Amino acid sequence: MTDYFHLNMERDQLLSLSNLGLAHLGDSVFELMVRSWLCLHGKSRAKDLHRAAVAYVSAPAQAKQFERILPLLSQEESDVFRRGRNTAPHSIPKAASREEYQTATGLETLFGWLYLQGQTQRLNELFSAMMEE
Repeated sequence: MTDYFHLNMERDQLLSLSNLGLAHLGDSVFELMVRSWLCLHGKSRAKDLHRAAVAYVSAPAQAKQFERILPLLSQEESDVFRRGRNTAPHSIPKAASREEYQTATGLETLFGWLYLQGQTQRLNELFSAMMEE
């Protein structure tokens, strides 16, 4: 049985995955981390939790938060980010610019890539740097 919470995918397998597939997974990894962070930081009402989560997982917010971790990325992580960022979007939400949306897609691609390798410690390091006050 596959343990979907503790994956450790080989690098060759990862390279064969589509950028949008990695971004799709990374989006949910990032949102789960945001939801956990919000619960641990005192948000308790469902309405408040949802509003706060949406504020953190929007493309403009992700693009802004990404700037905090850019200097922390290894060369390989930067390459994965660029690979996701350079994927041509099918559509762009009204609330985001093209640049913000592509940066958010790159961030999500990176989070999906790290998650599939089982690099939860690295995910936590990057996420913590993004969420610092």
